Amino acid sequence: MDSLVKIYLRLLQETDAKTFRYLYPNIDWNERCIAIIGAKGVGKTTMLLQHIKTTFANKTEALFVSLDNTWFANHNIFDLADEFYMNGGTHLFLDEIHHYPNWATEIKNIYDSFPKLKIVFTGSSLLQIYKSTADLSRRVVYEKLEGLSFREFLKFEKTGDFPVFSIDEIVDNHQNIAFQITENIRIMPLFRKYLKNGYYLFYKEGLKKYEIKLREAINNVIDVDIPAIENIEFESRYKLKKLLAILSTLVPYTPKITDLATAIDTNRNNTVKYLSLLANAKLLNLVSYKNKTIGNLTKPDKVLLNNTNLSYIFGDNANIGNVRETFFVNQFNAVTNVILAPQGDFIVDKYTFEVGGKNKTFDQIKDLPNSFIVADDIEIGYKNKIPLWLFGMLY
Repeated sequence: MDSLVKIYLRLLQETDAKTFRYLYPNIDWNERCIAIIGAKGVGKTTMLLQHIKTTFANKTEALFVSLDNTWFANHNIFDLADEFYMNGGTHLFLDEIHHYPNWATEIKNIYDSFPKLKIVFTGSSLLQIYKSTADLSRRVVYEKLEGLSFREFLKFEKTGDFPVFSIDEIVDNHQNIAFQITENIRIMPLFRKYLKNGYYLFYKEGLKKYEIKLREAINNVIDVDIPAIENIEFESRYKLKKLLAILSTLVPYTPKITDLATAIDTNRNNTVKYLSLLANAKLLNLVSYKNKTIGNLTKPDKVLLNNTNLSYIFGDNANIGNVRETFFVNQFNAVTNVILAPQGDFIVDKYTFEVGGKNKTFDQIKDLPNSFIVADDIEIGYKNKIPLWLFGMLY
């Protein structure tokens, strides 16, 4: 355990605790057991270390460990919790829990055996499929961490610390909000920078290697995270990568499952399952029409990459129309559900939106109530034309 403590203290010392993610103040850190789930690279590890650094005067009361450490090859987390608790520990932080076999059983046993020990663990966004696990459902509070919103990106860039705006506030008052935000900054260059490399927190480590790190993160998700949750063979992992590569050239895409199945040499059910896995792993967004539930065997009506940064690493030239839709769906998915519109592009709550460039007309939605153009390449909107970038202020 001494080696783990040494790593923990070094990581703590090197952690910058000046800027926090949007989720941090919304978590009730007094809960006995908290799970923070999210895609690789969105800042789960940093959040735990920031919390410890700013909360605990006595750092020995807390312990942070990553479950992908080789120490766990011949040790288990229950024994770690036992030794930590016996030495006065009160808060155990477990990172990358999905790397540990039978994690759910051991978390349950720790929870039941040490009533005064508080546990926080992080894991892949794939862990959301365990939310209804009987042994954990009444013990664990699940929190979901998304990638950086455009609003947060501006904060991390030290350009401005703007408030979160609801969809109703943006729709009703978008012009005034845009005036306030753009009063002292040129928003469009910052927006273009965000679209290309601002969604994952590790962009702060330098842009020269950002694309390499993002590709490594994608491979890690498919080669490590998904197999840790789903029992899939190497051949299936190869097919997942191939499917993602194919879709990246087609999105936004209305799936033809038979064609996709043929392209990756598998059957229909496996293809739909792979789509669902890639969506749960935060590599795709699947959108459907109203009253249609997307499941492992249900074909989505439209497929998008999860976020715009992914759009720029598959191929040399990202299609700007695809990027616009990807941004819109990605930002809204963090706060509410997006469904396809029979007229226009998307429906969110009571509103219909048509997404396009600054010259986009109202022809397709002119007769619809509560309908709006979401226009790229404009700083400030007018009446029912709202700037696309403004929907990056939702969280």
